[in-house]
Amino acid sequence: MKYAAIAIISVAIAGPALAQMSPVGLWRSADDKTGEVKAEIRIDDIGSGRQALSGRIVKTLKKDAKPDATCDECEGDRKGKPINGLEIIRGGAKAEGKDVWEGGRILDPENGKEYRASFTPIDGGKKLEVRGYLGPFWRTQTWTRVQ
Repeated sequence: MKYAAIAIISVAIAGPALAQMSPVGLWRSADDKTGEVKAEIRIDDIGSGRQALSGRIVKTLKKDAKPDATCDECEGDRKGKPINGLEIIRGGAKAEGKDVWEGGRILDPENGKEYRASFTPIDGGKKLEVRGYLGPFWRTQTWTRVQ
């Protein structure tokens, strides 16, 4: 009985800490060149396998952002859709034995281009390294957890 209580308390304490080492949550992105805050993005775990992540822009935060802006440069089902609410992350699953989610894709709504992506929680899950790949080239942004 005593050991069961210790196990339950340990899981209750460790659970929230482990949950933070995931890309799931609300994040604030910043321009990797200027440092300007751009948007808040909510990443959800929508299933299992290679299509586990989905991320949407909850709110644009750029100073010159238009509230009714649409993704005119996007292709397919996202063309002409409002930036607020736009799904920019599709797919991605946790790599075995690593704290990195890979195999997903991320959309840059400013130019409509989609890139292969990986997501790595850092700094105890307070930050997220978001890396977009195009062939052998990549660009990394560091997002900050809002909640």
